Amino acid sequence: MHTVELLPDDELDSRVREMWGLLGERGLASHPHPTNRPHLTVVTAPSLDGLPELALPIEVEIGPPRMLGRALVLPVTPNAALRDMHELVWSSLAEAWPPAAEWVPHISLALRFPEGDHTAREMSGPATGTLTKARSYDSVTRTVRDL
Repeated sequence: MHTVELLPDDELDSRVREMWGLLGERGLASHPHPTNRPHLTVVTAPSLDGLPELALPIEVEIGPPRMLGRALVLPVTPNAALRDMHELVWSSLAEAWPPAAEWVPHISLALRFPEGDHTAREMSGPATGTLTKARSYDSVTRTVRDL
């Protein structure tokens, strides 16, 4: 599978990495692979054939840390530009997932966050940010490439 990921500007990237560091100090790190970096996943698909050009940058609003299933995330408000990009990418790639009704834009902080842990209450995330670049992660080869 291949992802289409949007990457934050340097300031937002740094803030997320600080939050990862705080979680790591508490034994809650979950981003060990060297290719991982702060990102927002737009879709996953078996192939990127047909991927259109992506209109970046996109300014976004970011909510405080919250749980999404078992993951601790920074929710990203799906403004018109972000929704339009998702729709364009999703409709251009065969078997892309998720569809608009199931997409929850976010930046992951910890993937298997312990239930009942209150670390998130002590963390304050950025309120805004800019998504400036795009890349793809290949889950088979575990490699990334710029888009």
